[in-house]
Amino acid sequence: MDKFVNIIGAVLSFLITSLLGFIVIPYLRKLKFGQTILDIGPKWHESKQGTPTMGGVMIIAGVVISFAAAFCISFAIKGSLYKEFLSSDRIVIMLSGIIMALLMGAIGFFDDYIKVVKKRNLGLTARQKTFLQLAVSAAYLATLALSGMSETYIPFIGPVSITKGVGLLFWPIALMFVYGFTNAVNLTDGLDGLASSVTLVVSCAFMLASGYLGLAGPNVLSGVLAGACAGFIVWNAKPAKVFMGDTGSMFLGGMVVALSFSIGRPVLLILMGGVYLLEALSVMIQVAHYKRTKKRIFKMAPIHHHFEMSGYSEPKIVLLFSAVSFVFCFVALLSIVFNW
Repeated sequence: MDKFVNIIGAVLSFLITSLLGFIVIPYLRKLKFGQTILDIGPKWHESKQGTPTMGGVMIIAGVVISFAAAFCISFAIKGSLYKEFLSSDRIVIMLSGIIMALLMGAIGFFDDYIKVVKKRNLGLTARQKTFLQLAVSAAYLATLALSGMSETYIPFIGPVSITKGVGLLFWPIALMFVYGFTNAVNLTDGLDGLASSVTLVVSCAFMLASGYLGLAGPNVLSGVLAGACAGFIVWNAKPAKVFMGDTGSMFLGGMVVALSFSIGRPVLLILMGGVYLLEALSVMIQVAHYKRTKKRIFKMAPIHHHFEMSGYSEPKIVLLFSAVSFVFCFVALLSIVFNW
């Protein structure tokens, strides 16, 4: 029974997230929580104006409820997930990661709320959002440090101490890592089904990685995240009936970061989350180049809009980016299997 806990959690997460669509989407329409399409976006996205947003609450509910249910099942049968939680450091790593992701989702929720209810198109100011995200990131890392986290694994190098000498640089770098990847996932959420599809691939990769490393907690957590993403795609695939909003994208960002730390190899997210990284880099490169030359490298950033303006349809871009994500994740998994 223990080996089926992950499967049960993933299936339950899919069912909860997908079935919630029948309740949440009409409710969001009733509240008139519709997406506002900014003028700086592609003109053909104007048809999406008014589509319900903040659907990320469906993903959050699917993940939290399913993970709690999986733990209860494991507790009842004294399974590996329950036994792993008997270790105090594993409890801290897992719970702090989930709480961090929830807090990131809460920041996104307030941002969405200001946009759709207060009718301020840009939501929280950049300074407000940055301060809150950095505060959550710092609190998360402080929790990991206090729990006794003393090393990290770097491919081709191996375990590296992060408690003395040069290793102490890990913590400020990790702060920008958590903050950066959370926002990178947020930038990826620009097309119907894109962020949820890419994250489905990434979470499946984490499920395989944690299973190979024998880590029950991350294995179940990545499974329920994969189930929630699949359940959300039911409603978010083109033409989208609901958008996840910053509520969902920032929660997903927090989750993939939490999973990378929970398997002790956060550096691997640079590979597994390669698509997120490319999306963020495309914006940084575009802005920096335009400020210097007043010319654009991409037709529009993030890069998924460049492909749109080059004639690719949204489903084709989603399929292409998911395939690229699969390749990145495959290489990352090889690094674990062959202990690079």
